[in-house]
Amino acid sequence: MPIKYETLFEKPKPLIAMIHTGPCPGVPGFLCMESAVERAAAEAEVYLRAGVDGILIENMHDFPCVHEREMGPEIAAYMTRVAYAVKRRARYTPVGLHVLFQANKTALAVAQAAGCDFIRVEGWTHAHVADKGMAEASAGQVIRYRNQIGANGIPIFADVKKKHASHALTGDLKVADIAKGLSLHQADAVIVSGVHTGEPPAVKDLNAVAEATDLPLLLGSGTRPDNVSDLYPLVDGFIVGSALKENGAWDAPVCDRRVERLVAAVEQARTVHGAEIMQN
Repeated sequence: MPIKYETLFEKPKPLIAMIHTGPCPGVPGFLCMESAVERAAAEAEVYLRAGVDGILIENMHDFPCVHEREMGPEIAAYMTRVAYAVKRRARYTPVGLHVLFQANKTALAVAQAAGCDFIRVEGWTHAHVADKGMAEASAGQVIRYRNQIGANGIPIFADVKKKHASHALTGDLKVADIAKGLSLHQADAVIVSGVHTGEPPAVKDLNAVAEATDLPLLLGSGTRPDNVSDLYPLVDGFIVGSALKENGAWDAPVCDRRVERLVAAVEQARTVHGAEIMQN
């Protein structure tokens, strides 16, 4: 059985910080393995010192990405080495993997090899057209693969609708309908994001997903110090990248001051929310 979301993180409503790895081997911009590992480990140190609740590693700098079936083994090897270095630094802080594009089986294999704690997947249920190509429903394949490699303890956080994608193929389905399907297809948590990186989703979508499923709900984009208090009661966790980088740009270096401000904002929201629960 996968580790339950509520026992994976030490604190309620965790702040999960993104590490965007340098380009993978073969991708324009790749320098060398050592520099990529050192950069990821250094960013992990910034996050851990500030007190984030989790870390999520993603190969965002591989844009334009290719589908998992077009990847060579060098991607899995590279991500495993980076993930292992980050997990060694993080120790008991949960570390997750997200491998673009729709490389959900690769993410599972890397997480198991590197000792990581969860994965993020895209294209879990219902096909859609991403800016990288067609994303087919993958839940059946990935669940079977997780069982085959003995990784059943690794929970899967699934995007209800992927960013940077057209969802016209499922235009007759409401976001709540898709969220219900995630639970049926054995996802362990649901992620709701805005249309683009750094943009928050509509509050009505968050509410619709929360009403449609009992799965933990994570906000996948758009969390900032100035809105976290309003968003905190609506979700069960936050995945944050852009807001932690210099000038709020996803491809910029991690900014320690921004990380500290957001960690402080989440802690304040926890305190206020906890006090309100006690009063009620």
